[in-house]
Amino acid sequence: MAASSRSSSTKKATSKTASTKKASTKKASTKTAASKRSPSKKSATKTSPRRSSGASAPKAESRPRARASQVAAQAASELLELTGKGVEGVTGLERTDDGWTVQVEVVEVRRIPDTTDVLALYEVETDTQGSLLGYRRLRRYARGVPGDD
Repeated sequence: MAASSRSSSTKKATSKTASTKKASTKKASTKTAASKRSPSKKSATKTSPRRSSGASAPKAESRPRARASQVAAQAASELLELTGKGVEGVTGLERTDDGWTVQVEVVEVRRIPDTTDVLALYEVETDTQGSLLGYRRLRRYARGVPGDD
């Protein structure tokens, strides 16, 4: 009988030790998880920017000016997308106060032989970054027919 009471007390002691270890492990993991979730107040004050009451918000960075070749290519591409007509080439490019003016030659009507195609000259206006502001057709003419250039 002494042996059976002794084994039951050993089992109780072992189960107590195991439950104590589980509880301490759980507390440690909870502390670690809590520290990962919210930063301490010290680190939060170090990372926040300091502004005086009279300071203004930082200015937004503007896009850089586009180069002439980029503007010409983008204008021709957007004109093709809008009109659906094949671009023959860029025939003029001029910087203005507000951006760029690009002249683009377009095939309006394809014919056989190619020398009888109907072409058109479009003027495309862009801003300083090369974004399309507007376009208009200046004139239509037959390919190969001398004009009043």
